[in-house]
Amino acid sequence: MAIYARKKRDETNDRIQQRFKKQVQATGLLKLLRDRKIFSKKSNKRVVRQRALKREEYRARNRRRQFYSNM
Repeated sequence: MAIYARKKRDETNDRIQQRFKKQVQATGLLKLLRDRKIFSKKSNKRVVRQRALKREEYRARNRRRQFYSNM
């Protein structure tokens, strides 16, 4: 995927640079490259499930605190 910006007749260098940066941002290329920069293993099902259960535990605890704090 090539991204380029050609100079128009009465266009300044700053304006070309802004247009190019806008095109790069629109493609999402930088985000993809930043994500690829650091390798991260996919979580296995057991770890994902444990984290989900822990989140539910925290949420339940917060709901109890919220309920009893109003009394």
